Amino acid sequence: MKTRIHWQDTIGYLAESGSGHQILMDVAPEAGGQNKGPRPMEMILMGLGGCTTFDVIFILKKARQNVTDCVVNIEAKRAETDPKVFTQIHLHFILTGNNLSPLQVERAIHLSAEKYCSASIMLRHSAEITHDFEIVETV
Repeated sequence: MKTRIHWQDTIGYLAESGSGHQILMDVAPEAGGQNKGPRPMEMILMGLGGCTTFDVIFILKKARQNVTDCVVNIEAKRAETDPKVFTQIHLHFILTGNNLSPLQVERAIHLSAEKYCSASIMLRHSAEITHDFEIVETV
């Protein structure tokens, strides 16, 4: 896996993935940024969210659960001194579907966090990671 980051002078940092996708990142205005893109640490949380959401949906579909939507809201706290690593991360899953089993949802989230989600497994070395969920029944 490879990525390339190219400083774009006054507009931030252009990140290009090995698969050829690009995203512009920036730093906070108080650090000289212009708010032109997500912060690098926000990208880490986005990666965590994408990784775990993929796992949870995959596991639920494999368990023949009729899931129609999944949103994960993530809140994190960082250390106050450098390096300002994440110290606490909370993931709140909102799953929509027909007759979703709370036990299957809990199992899918647990398997993602403990076995499959590389981002979660890496981040738990510096942060306490907690999860909860709610199920919304499709009408």
